[in-house]
Amino acid sequence: MTESTITTVLVANRGEIARRVFASCRRAGLGAIAVFSDADANSPHVGDADAAVRLAGVTPSETYLDGKKIVAAALATGADAVHPGYGFLSENARFAREVLEAGLIWIGPCPESIERMGSKVEAKKIMADTGVPVLAELDPADITDADLPVLVKASAGGGGRGMRVVRTLADLPGQLDAARREAASAFGDPTVFCERYLENGRHIEVQILADRHGTVWAVGERECSIQRRHQKVIEEAPSPLVDAIEGMRPRLFDAARRAAQAIGYEGAGTVEFLADRSGRFHFLEMNTRLQVEHPVTECTTGLDLVDLQFRIADGDLLDPEPPPVHGHSVEARLYAEDPARDWQPQSGTVHRFALPQEAREFDVLRHTGVRVDSGVLAGSEVGVHYDAMLAKIISYAPTRDRAVRLLASTLTRTEIHGIVTNRDLLVAVLKHPAFRAGETDTAFFDTHGLTELSAPLASAHAEAVSAIAAALAESATNRTAATVNAGLPSGWRNLPSQPQATRFTGVHTDHVVRYRVTRDGVHVDGRDDLGVVGFAPDRVVLDADGVRRHFVVARYGDAVHVDSSLGPVHLTAVPRFVDPTARIAAGSLLAPMPGSVIRLGAVVGDVVEAGRPLVWLEAMKMEHTVTAPTAGTLTTLAVEVGDQVAVGTVLAVVTPHDVSAPVESPDSEGGHHIEELS
Repeated sequence: MTESTITTVLVANRGEIARRVFASCRRAGLGAIAVFSDADANSPHVGDADAAVRLAGVTPSETYLDGKKIVAAALATGADAVHPGYGFLSENARFAREVLEAGLIWIGPCPESIERMGSKVEAKKIMADTGVPVLAELDPADITDADLPVLVKASAGGGGRGMRVVRTLADLPGQLDAARREAASAFGDPTVFCERYLENGRHIEVQILADRHGTVWAVGERECSIQRRHQKVIEEAPSPLVDAIEGMRPRLFDAARRAAQAIGYEGAGTVEFLADRSGRFHFLEMNTRLQVEHPVTECTTGLDLVDLQFRIADGDLLDPEPPPVHGHSVEARLYAEDPARDWQPQSGTVHRFALPQEAREFDVLRHTGVRVDSGVLAGSEVGVHYDAMLAKIISYAPTRDRAVRLLASTLTRTEIHGIVTNRDLLVAVLKHPAFRAGETDTAFFDTHGLTELSAPLASAHAEAVSAIAAALAESATNRTAATVNAGLPSGWRNLPSQPQATRFTGVHTDHVVRYRVTRDGVHVDGRDDLGVVGFAPDRVVLDADGVRRHFVVARYGDAVHVDSSLGPVHLTAVPRFVDPTARIAAGSLLAPMPGSVIRLGAVVGDVVEAGRPLVWLEAMKMEHTVTAPTAGTLTTLAVEVGDQVAVGTVLAVVTPHDVSAPVESPDSEGGHHIEELS
């Protein structure tokens, strides 16, 4: 091992990955420097660092994508190395050169390797010459019906950005233009290409590590076939497919090592393949950086991959062979999004984020347990400027079945308050018989039905019982907050009274809970099977037919969260009186999330059909198309291009041709469609 020259690392990134790198800095005795945008001033990663430098602005282009600002921050703070994380500038050869030219250590591959793999078109040619199987590139001008479906991909891209599936020739020009816009926005390069799209492929990738002395490790493989919008949702190591097919793992590892050797690779990287059920595979791309899903490899090998990145950058020599793989690890990405509403991103405050048992944070698991890599804490604000991922929850166990079961149970019982997430979907996938059997592919959501998979974990019955608990908790809060002069609880009577009524809106239905608090206890109308064992402002104990359950209740304004063994329930308290001025005109299009208006599809006076795109919003690196809720005339257009809007803002009003025709509830925002931007 050579003497370390790295003493302080600046992480040119934000959120979860910045915190992850800082954790390895602490374990290695290295200093840690953060950079932050104005939107991230209070982000947890800023507090984790020894020092932090503000990057003025909020958009990626003026902050985390500005390499000159980041190099200046490293020099100003005395950092001697830069770790790029993933995303943003992590695969930008020009930024790597700027770091090196400033006399800093670049924790990553050389700029030339990044360039050669950064162009997917060039990378595929290199792989083909090396003997690695590839999918042939298709010239968009020559594509025929026989080639469909095809996949449009950004040449400089990654993470599913700038990617489109095209199933008809008529859609090809528009999808090419959209992919080029996204590629230019995300990576500064509008180049796109096409290849044949495999509907039911298995996404398999090999983690590699290579030192400058010629040693190349293939450190196990991962399967990342559960995807939405071409972005990974659940990843695991090792791959069930590779485990099932004799001889596939050596072939994969050999192809991955040859890919790294072909470009003189140094550092951590991932070679990604698309495989079919028979075990045949084709090269997709090489990510010249750390991957989001690296924890599952860490847990199954015992390696700290970030620390190894430090050591390789310092010139250390790897052992001749990597350590063997033991056990199984599964990772779920927790996103602030609503899968049931076309994966609509969410923003707001994370009031509570608590796992049900102790979890190792940013650490390698060597025994059965749970790890969490999180970019948010209780009180964190989730904005609209960056990726919607909140955290990664990772399980490790001796077998796949135990690891999957542990992760599903942990996610189910995790308390997540204040923001809608994809948690219920993750649990449904982990519990699905096909997933449990290892029968996964990139079309999993299409095959098994997104509607079914995104259904709430808690049943209608569980929601009704949780509403009772919420009502009793509110009663306890009111009684605690107000007492009469005689010291008796507020609302106390020495004669029978009418039942108290509390109303909630739930996911399944509306609830009206009527109950009486008497000398004999609490009686809930219509629930003779239910006994109230105890109730407090934050905890209620109910007994139903001899089964006792505990309910933890938390309220934030009108939002009520109830957590119990029946599943997490989110309710909205309904006020007793409604302000009539709060009503919204029928036919209104409401902003589904905060964002920026980037396009308009009509002008006032236009006659529009139901479903016509009228307003495009940009939020959380995605393009959202808001459509007309009904056929009619656009009578109001309340926004202009460039406007920043809050969730629920009225964007436009469409007056139906037939005023007696039914119109969607304005709460539905008309319709909207989401496309990746960066």
